[in-house]
Amino acid sequence: MTEDKESKEINTEKIPETLPILPLYDAALFPKMVLPLVVMQSESIQLIDEAMANDRIIGLLISKKQENIRPDPEGDLAKMGTSALILKMAKTEDNRAQLLVQGLSRFKVKSFENGKAYLRATVQHMKEEEIKDNESEALMSNVVKQFNRIVELSPGLPQEISAMAGSIKEPGTLADMVASTINSSTDEKQTILELTDVKKRLKKVTQMVNHQLDILELGNKIQTQVKGDMDKRQKEYYLRQQLKAIKEELGDTDDSSVEIDEYRAKIKEKNLPEEASKEAERELGRLSRMHPSSAEYTVSSTYLDWLTELPWNEKTTDNLDIKKARKVLDEDHFGLEKAKRRIIEYLAVRKLKPDSKGPILCFVGPPGTGKTSLGASIARALGRNFHRISLGGVRDEAEIRGHRRTYVGALPGRIIQGLRRTQSNNPVFMLDEIDKVGSDFRGDPSSALLEVLDPEQNFSFSDHYLDVPFDLSKVMFITTANVLDTIPSALRDRMEVIQLLGYTEDEKVKIANRYLIPRQRRGHGLKADQISFTRGAVKHIISGYTREAGLRNLEREIATVCRGIAAGIAEEEIEKAVIKMVNIPKYLGPVRFTAEAKSRMVVPGIAMGLAWTPVGGDLLFIEATAMKGKNGLTLTGQLGDVMKESATAALSFIRSNAAALDVDETFFESHDIHIHVPAGAIPKDGPSAGVTMLSALVSLLTNKPLHKDLAMTGEITLRGQVLPVGGVKEKVLAATRAGIKTIILPKWNEKDLDDIPKKTIKHIEFHFVEKMLDVIKLAITQ
Repeated sequence: MTEDKESKEINTEKIPETLPILPLYDAALFPKMVLPLVVMQSESIQLIDEAMANDRIIGLLISKKQENIRPDPEGDLAKMGTSALILKMAKTEDNRAQLLVQGLSRFKVKSFENGKAYLRATVQHMKEEEIKDNESEALMSNVVKQFNRIVELSPGLPQEISAMAGSIKEPGTLADMVASTINSSTDEKQTILELTDVKKRLKKVTQMVNHQLDILELGNKIQTQVKGDMDKRQKEYYLRQQLKAIKEELGDTDDSSVEIDEYRAKIKEKNLPEEASKEAERELGRLSRMHPSSAEYTVSSTYLDWLTELPWNEKTTDNLDIKKARKVLDEDHFGLEKAKRRIIEYLAVRKLKPDSKGPILCFVGPPGTGKTSLGASIARALGRNFHRISLGGVRDEAEIRGHRRTYVGALPGRIIQGLRRTQSNNPVFMLDEIDKVGSDFRGDPSSALLEVLDPEQNFSFSDHYLDVPFDLSKVMFITTANVLDTIPSALRDRMEVIQLLGYTEDEKVKIANRYLIPRQRRGHGLKADQISFTRGAVKHIISGYTREAGLRNLEREIATVCRGIAAGIAEEEIEKAVIKMVNIPKYLGPVRFTAEAKSRMVVPGIAMGLAWTPVGGDLLFIEATAMKGKNGLTLTGQLGDVMKESATAALSFIRSNAAALDVDETFFESHDIHIHVPAGAIPKDGPSAGVTMLSALVSLLTNKPLHKDLAMTGEITLRGQVLPVGGVKEKVLAATRAGIKTIILPKWNEKDLDDIPKKTIKHIEFHFVEKMLDVIKLAITQ
């Protein structure tokens, strides 16, 4: 919608004494001047709408606050402002208002009024005094003369504005016009606005004009000098080209000497460090003595190419605007607050101490949680170049340090190659899948990474190919891993580990709606009005078709649905589709995952535990049964040694506390016990299933089932203690997905719930225990 009425002459004496106030940020408007504005805040939009419906007159006050923060009328807004007439107003599709306003008169705020979403103020309009004397005419003449000089030196100002300034007869209007045109700060413009004495205003504008003119003349002088130097260089270049052409005509030129001259110029231009410069000059001397057809000539020239193309001194300027960086991180990723906070902290330190060294971060988490993409987002937030190196399956140390030049086809390692590609010595380096680095007879790449990832050593990193130190201390290294266990301890010690744990269902729904669905919609050529997903449909895909801590499978399933809709639109069967929960099986087939906890029968001898896996948490069922025998214990389900020991410890505890647990002590003499953990093809190990095995055995021996929708985790001891375990967040999220209502955790793990959103666990009842007997009291039905 666009409002575009003819502007009419406004009598300043009829301007109302109560005005709606629109705060200005980084701009100022003077009487009789015109200013374009863009309004985004909802309360300001309301102000504009009501003003357009009435007399179109508003008040403009400069605010000290930033644009997205509501100003405090008493402390943040200026006391002098300008009443203005809205000449034109247009609204855009994203609910912004574009205005063209003309200043009417100065006013002074008497008091602010409340009661509406926007500010209103009672004002006193300031009349412009009319003066005409020799001093004012001299001041006006001087301002016009200096302003004309500014226009001549400023390519961005039209020449017609000089004639406009000369035609203005009112001293106050001339001062306002010049102050609004020249390059000055908002505070300086506010000072001019507050000067009601016209002569003082002209004198202040004269000071501002002289200051601006000094800056422009100095800049013009510098430009003239630079141009003179450039002309001199161009002349030298022209003469050298002529000399080169003459030599070619005489037959005095050979290609090798030209190439050597080019290398010498590159070395000089690059301003190499002392050691690198000596090595380059030495290699250039060897090259000048070789014949171009020899094999060594190619080796030396390739080496010099690498040496002169590396960014020894080139770097990008960091974006130290913390709010902007935070906005970029939030645009690219939902959640991941720990990682984002660490980057913001690094930026803050860089702002206070520019020469600080970059951190060595290690993002650890299940697949699909955004580790790799977060690295690219960090580079964008910092304003740095980004380079990713995949270390998965790397077994050769030369991949990191490079090959020595004695080998045929030798090249620098991936670190130096990445620096050459980024063309800056302070990029963001993503070392992906560092937990999957291997080693064999060719060396151990993880040992080579010890120097790369150590801030105390990497300022003089030596690549075997270059054989001169290169400073890596300005590089920001970010590594990713799924697990920490396979990373050597010395390498792990050099990195700051940040855990990126799995997403909750609510977080996945938000990420799907905000990122995944729009991305897949664009990827399949669909418009926003052609396909949409209901919240229930997204939740159904998450719970019924994916079982993961990350988001890869979820995006894959959304892509499948988008392909189905795209096919229907292409075949003209449908025009658009709203995907509801009932439509999902049509595109994805029958539900693949059901809540296993619901299908398990509540019978004695069955207990439900919580397990951690590299791809997130999962439910772990323990089944126990007894048969005629002689005190035997059988364990099946591909259990590891630690898990077998937990079963033995649980049985020993029960036998030693049989009376307290109401278990027949003679039962073990005539029976064998068999404990089985389903999903037998999957290896299982760890101590956290101890309390689950204990509960399953007690349930079997007392013939009492466990409570329904109950899960537990915790390590046990022979003395009856329940010890803490790891992976609590992943385990609780797995229980949430399965619809578990009650969870038993070790007392020492209570603090780990702080990492889990309260909304996710508000429907779960937690019990924190220290004793194994407390577990039995809570788990077994009485």
